[in-house]
Amino acid sequence: MNWNAWVRQIHRWLSIIFTVTVIANFVALGLGEPPAWVVYSPLLPLFLLLFSGLYMFVLPYATRWRGAGRAVGQE
Repeated sequence: MNWNAWVRQIHRWLSIIFTVTVIANFVALGLGEPPAWVVYSPLLPLFLLLFSGLYMFVLPYATRWRGAGRAVGQE
């Protein structure tokens, strides 16, 4: 499996983890005052999702830019 496929797979699993932590957060809020670690638990997967999502967003532009640079250098 190449690097891009790994990033996509990690992004998928992070989204599942993020969803579970958000659901757990709402359940804990419904039961009373939750501890701080429950409230802040979605933040780590969210930041990791941010970085993997930005990587996947920029990837087509970066490959196009790198491909254009090679084409110009070969002429």
